[in-house]
Amino acid sequence: MTGSERQLVGQENRDGVRLLCLCRPPVNAFDRHLVISFLEALRAARADETCVALVVTGTPGVFCAGIDTRETPAYSRLERADMLRTINRMTCQLYGMPKPVVAAISGHALGGGLVIALACDLRLAARGAFKLGLTEAEAGIPFPAGPLAIVHGELSPHVIRDLTLRARTAAPDDPAMANIIDRVVDPESLLDEAVREARTLAALPGYREIKAQVRAPVIERLRHIVKEDDEPLLRGWI
Repeated sequence: MTGSERQLVGQENRDGVRLLCLCRPPVNAFDRHLVISFLEALRAARADETCVALVVTGTPGVFCAGIDTRETPAYSRLERADMLRTINRMTCQLYGMPKPVVAAISGHALGGGLVIALACDLRLAARGAFKLGLTEAEAGIPFPAGPLAIVHGELSPHVIRDLTLRARTAAPDDPAMANIIDRVVDPESLLDEAVREARTLAALPGYREIKAQVRAPVIERLRHIVKEDDEPLLRGWI
């Protein structure tokens, strides 16, 4: 990876568990370059036999603010189309990762940032006055097909309606996040706890097969989106 890509997605290996850190100040929002860098980091982790599990995190106080609403409106049609396709490939790669993936939500996770957490197998969040939510309605940017498939696969219709149509946000320990966040921990222990959880999951002998089974419908949908270029926003949003 180039120096700029390392800056966008920091990587650290902890005895077989690979930490991927979204690092695009100030709020780790996705532009085309961060999406590409994250996709490449996921592909590399998947291919590396020494990597048994992953932890996805952000910087202190900010996990990810979703799509960069300041930069993407200025993209050309071709740039928007390329970003949509790359987002769908990235979400397909993350959700279908055969290895355990733990989200270490280090702070605010909004829009696509929360979708990244939903695509992980286990979600730990730092304790604090952080905001989590699916705020696409407020941002004015609709869901790409891949993220939308993950939202439907991971959340109940009631929760989807509550979070998306109201653009509601809540703290990690708010009851509204009870079925989204698995555990809230002190910020200083977040990464250590996430690594421990990832290693515990990786030790389960049937984990890969069971994950593939329970996620099969959404994984097939994601693969179809990527293979057939089935992205309605290509005919609308761009």
